[in-house]
Amino acid sequence: MSAVAVHSLWTTAAEPINKIDAPKIEYGQLSPTLIVIGAAIIGVLIEAFVPRKSRYYVQVFVSVVALAAAFAAVVGLAASGYGTTKAGIAAMGAIAVDGPALFLQGTILLAGILGVFTFAERRLDPVAHGNRVDSFAAQAASVPGSDSEKAAVKAGFATTEVFPLLLFAIGGMLIFPAANDLLTLFIALEVFSLPLYLLCAVARRKRIMSQEAAVKYFLLGAFASAFTLFGIALLYGYAGSVSYATIAQVVDGTIETVNPALADTMGNDALLLIGAAMVVMGLLFKVGAVPFHMWTPDVYQGAPTPVTGFMAAATKVAAFGALLRLLYVVLPGLRWDWRPVMMGVAVVTMLGGAIVAITQTDIKRLLAYSSIAHAGFILAGVIATTPDGVSSVLFYLAAYSFVTIGAFSIVTLVRDAGGEATHLSKWAGLGRRSPLVAAVFAIFLLAFAGIPLTSGFAGKFAVFKAAAEGGAGALVVVGVISSAIAAFFYIRVIVLMFFSEPRPEGPTVAVPSPLTMTAIGVGVAVTLVLGVAPQYFLDLAGQAGVFVR
Repeated sequence: MSAVAVHSLWTTAAEPINKIDAPKIEYGQLSPTLIVIGAAIIGVLIEAFVPRKSRYYVQVFVSVVALAAAFAAVVGLAASGYGTTKAGIAAMGAIAVDGPALFLQGTILLAGILGVFTFAERRLDPVAHGNRVDSFAAQAASVPGSDSEKAAVKAGFATTEVFPLLLFAIGGMLIFPAANDLLTLFIALEVFSLPLYLLCAVARRKRIMSQEAAVKYFLLGAFASAFTLFGIALLYGYAGSVSYATIAQVVDGTIETVNPALADTMGNDALLLIGAAMVVMGLLFKVGAVPFHMWTPDVYQGAPTPVTGFMAAATKVAAFGALLRLLYVVLPGLRWDWRPVMMGVAVVTMLGGAIVAITQTDIKRLLAYSSIAHAGFILAGVIATTPDGVSSVLFYLAAYSFVTIGAFSIVTLVRDAGGEATHLSKWAGLGRRSPLVAAVFAIFLLAFAGIPLTSGFAGKFAVFKAAAEGGAGALVVVGVISSAIAAFFYIRVIVLMFFSEPRPEGPTVAVPSPLTMTAIGVGVAVTLVLGVAPQYFLDLAGQAGVFVR
């Protein structure tokens, strides 16, 4: 009897379970990210199975081919109308495929290709023990200065793991601005942050400084990630969902079906305001906005210069894309709350970055503070809350990323006995010793300063125009003042290079391989083309400036 009872209980309990539906994934629309992540996994397998002598060439080949294929996929999606008429939500609501996502993904992939070129450079350092060397430690796991490190250098080892790490970082960055729910946003944040923490630590020269930079970046990044996650938890508690669309509906009060369990928390604005503030704080950290900027100068200075260049360009693009989507898609109903706060952040970021940069004596730290000031300028476009605001930010990010990679590529060329000569005093008279390199660097500095006929001017003009039309006129005034302050220290470097006597013991300019020449050449070309004839690209950004809801 008891057995029958148990059996009947068991069968009746098992009946009402519905079968779990298989997820519906639009592989075609997600192809750019899938190609890059797939190549990163292949890169890990190459490290395991390919002989050490061939790894470098195989990794560079796989990385460049994958990034080019992913870029072709982005162009294909945009040409098929996924940026405009066919824009939609893919992967069960997790990822948006729309204009801003595709535009930013294309920018990140192009920056990634130039990043691979600078990572692969092997002609700048003198040949060690008959082997060409790159910017990365011979054996990342060995203690700096130890016998195992010396043995690795002597044996001609190279840390080729940097290529799959770079691809994983790019894969995370592709998802970050396209994420359409908070969990996807957080996972993408971690996927691109963790490889960057590692890449910062593997410089060949100045290993201790490089490891210190990585530890600072990791600890502060972990804090920022914790804030973001806590904010996500609060927003989930407020809206009962991590989906952007649902949270936006709850904020606007347009949601139709309310879960009784959530009816109490939905009116709780404290959860909403604190949660939103924490998520935005995590994104402002990645952007490098004041007061979350303290990691930037130390990390930029300590990390290997190719990593700094890639990180300065691509991380900003990904983080601003995510910030735009969060503010424009999820929190438009909170505009009156977040606009004044973001205005304050933009003002202190522009002025803080520009003023502190004047006091810097190291070229990488100077570029770091300049990047902080640029974060402030881009925030002016974010605050505009108009379609022009979105397109101006997209254009500025595209222009800025190429100038940045080009500028840091030039920094890798100026060398003395200890590796890169980054102290400003060493750059004195560079224009007489190597006029071409100094002239190219001057073009990048003028673009950073926003001088007409460079991409920097077109970008700043677009962003400030959008901010003024969006009713943030005071912000534009502050922006123009801080641009003037910033122009002072850019032009000071140009004067130092061209109008001071070269020192007899000054640095030499290394002749790079075609890889770095390509990165610098593309940077110059984009800077001048976007400066002289920006209209086509502004229109492109304008077409791509509509978020899917």
